[in-house]
Amino acid sequence: MGYFRILAAVPGFFLSSLIVMLLWGPLAQHFGMPSIDYPYAMLVTITIWLAVAPLAAVGKRWW
Repeated sequence: MGYFRILAAVPGFFLSSLIVMLLWGPLAQHFGMPSIDYPYAMLVTITIWLAVAPLAAVGKRWW
């Protein structure tokens, strides 16, 4: 995994955060939870990425 592949993932992170923020609003209203703003959406996204990345790496090697 090269340096440029890591840089290529950066726009995907910001886009994923935006999508999380936009989808959280309707779901939060449905479940009676407060909505989140963009920095909290970034926190949720990085948490999900850190949890899924090792699973994806193991799955890539295993299959």
